[in-house]
Amino acid sequence: MKVKKVAVVTMARNDEFFLNRWIAYYGRQFGEENLFVYLDGEDQPIPAKAGRANVIHVKRVAEQVVKAEKRRLGFLSQRAKELFSSYDLVIGVDADEFLALDPLCKKSLHEYLSELPVRTSVSALGVDVGQDTNIEKALDLDKPFLLQRSYAFISSRYTKPVVIARPVRWGSGFHRVKWHNFHINKNLYLFHFGSVDYDMIMDRFKDKDRMATGRARHIKKRLKTILLITAKKAKDGNRWLPVARLMQTVFRPIYAYNKPSMLFWKLIVKLPERFKNIV
Repeated sequence: MKVKKVAVVTMARNDEFFLNRWIAYYGRQFGEENLFVYLDGEDQPIPAKAGRANVIHVKRVAEQVVKAEKRRLGFLSQRAKELFSSYDLVIGVDADEFLALDPLCKKSLHEYLSELPVRTSVSALGVDVGQDTNIEKALDLDKPFLLQRSYAFISSRYTKPVVIARPVRWGSGFHRVKWHNFHINKNLYLFHFGSVDYDMIMDRFKDKDRMATGRARHIKKRLKTILLITAKKAKDGNRWLPVARLMQTVFRPIYAYNKPSMLFWKLIVKLPERFKNIV
């Protein structure tokens, strides 16, 4: 088996907490030297735990969120294109997103991706992890996320084509690859932790940069995840995660054939115990 060379890219601003975790996680998977972190603004500090990751400052362009996302993903798509001169695969994810392999596979993520035939892109099932405020305490910042959080909203928003095997044009937020279909792998999960803690979300409303560029609505969506998880009875993830994957494979929104859909189903699951030590 050829061991594929894999690069991982992200771009962030005012996100050092997640970036430190992001670098630690993907560094273990692929080697810190294969991580490319683009900091949105020359005023941004290099993450304290950057290690050997490639951290590059990019000149800040303050724009409203829709325009900014198009620019950001255009930039990252171009960087990924350049990286294919040295890499077999490129993974593009936000700082609060962690691509993981089902532990039942008993392989490393790197081994699995090296064996996986990828023509253009591969998607992982999106798992929006949130806090059940009835029973889960505020996040302990020094402990793994999934040791403290047991519930998730299965949202097609986070079923993203994050693994690419050739140059593509990502849509805003990595939500799709333009002009290409999506293929959801049966063993890959994309854990999103933007809704992992109520207090952390409320602190984001105090970030003047985010508020000035119209991100309040985006942050409110994260609060909705917590409200859903707190209010709804969770289903068994072992049973319902495969159902969600099948549904997202079959159904597409009318406005975007190359995106998955859960239609109007708000599925909340209790995550299987085997995921506890992943992130």
